Amino acid sequence: MAAGEEEGLVAEPEQKQEQKQEQELAPAVEEPPSFKDLGVTDVLCEACDQLGWKVPTKIQIEAIPVALQGRDVIGLAETGSGKTGAFALPILQALLETPQRLFALVLTPTRELAFQISEQFEALGSSIGVQSTVIVGGIDTMSQSLALAKKPHVIIATPGRLVDHLENTKGFNLRALKFLVMDEADRILNMDFETEVDKILKVIPRDRKTFLFSATMTKKVQKLQRAALKNPVKCAVSSKYQTVEKLQQYYIFIPSKFKDSYLVYILNELAGNSFMIFCSTCNNTQRTALLLRNLGFTAIPLHGQMSQNKRLGSLNKFKAKARSILLATDVASRGLDIPHVDVVINFDIPTHSKDYIHRVGRTARAGRSGKSITFVTQYDVELFQRIEHLIGKKLPAFPMQEEEVMMLTERVAEAQRFARMELREQGEKKRSRNDDDDTEEAIGVRNKVAGGKKKKRKA
Repeated sequence: MAAGEEEGLVAEPEQKQEQKQEQELAPAVEEPPSFKDLGVTDVLCEACDQLGWKVPTKIQIEAIPVALQGRDVIGLAETGSGKTGAFALPILQALLETPQRLFALVLTPTRELAFQISEQFEALGSSIGVQSTVIVGGIDTMSQSLALAKKPHVIIATPGRLVDHLENTKGFNLRALKFLVMDEADRILNMDFETEVDKILKVIPRDRKTFLFSATMTKKVQKLQRAALKNPVKCAVSSKYQTVEKLQQYYIFIPSKFKDSYLVYILNELAGNSFMIFCSTCNNTQRTALLLRNLGFTAIPLHGQMSQNKRLGSLNKFKAKARSILLATDVASRGLDIPHVDVVINFDIPTHSKDYIHRVGRTARAGRSGKSITFVTQYDVELFQRIEHLIGKKLPAFPMQEEEVMMLTERVAEAQRFARMELREQGEKKRSRNDDDDTEEAIGVRNKVAGGKKKKRKA
């Protein structure tokens, strides 16, 4: 008993010593800062909380304090890293301090991204009554002029349509502008908006704050930085081109004539997931959407030849999970935050390796995991090697059963025939009506064909 007691007496100080050591070590594990720690005001901290933004992302930790000090910022961060919050919060905080109409302008390369940024501004600024307007092509200019006449606090625009309004809308100017943001600056410049950007820079005040956000630092972006920013602070989260760690990346090497069959095989194998499939042309996007729809998949296209309303309609149906497959051109590879994309398929390999990073960045966002599969045909080997070189890793092959794929070829060939007929009919319909169709209301060619067969049988 005494021995036991002695053991107990000895053990206790040892435990205390261990606890002491643990306590001494504990402060070394740093807690991530909160939005309040970064200097964000209480009202906006509450707004972040309501949006489910618990802790700031890396780019927000780097950029927000600098922006709140009134410095110009260059933010280099991978896609899906919370860039919108990094510029929206400082702008809204400055707006709270000095309320003013036509306070900030955000330039973006694509229409969809403009709507998405607007949603975030409205959500963050809802409690303080922030009004924003989206100015993009494909939408009636008259209604946009009326919205601009109301002088919103924030304008989110694509460069071309904004220049249109600056030149043609009476009474509209940006002479009092306090903030300019260029989001996805590399893409704005790659899409040859340079002349429009120059025109915009000439008619807005020099005495303003400028935030330039880009996933990649190109020569054009450096040139723009020299022209538009004053003594900027560079906030680079990852200067190396890279893909998110939680993304499982695969490739499949296939003969180009069986591409459609392999796509159907993968969609069947990974059934139950939501997919984004990237094609290189509008026509191929439309054709593949029709092909998959003919095989019973809930597929919907998104490309530049669709009207703006239909593009937004497609996006919303996919976001609301009413459709599980979104087929898109590179219109949708940048910036679009669709939370639940499980698998990205590069049906057509991207010709620019950097586009690969943006495409696969549609999945595995905000810490979730995801898969990407890239189709490599005999014609794509060099492009694929360039992608591997850029991301600095060799991708594994996706495991497949070739004989199962071959069993699908007959059904796929029939669906291809129907898709071609539907595309042809849509082309004729478009010429006569001068409208475009998103295949959601695609003409029932199958029924017509089936009806024709029945008549033949009766005859």
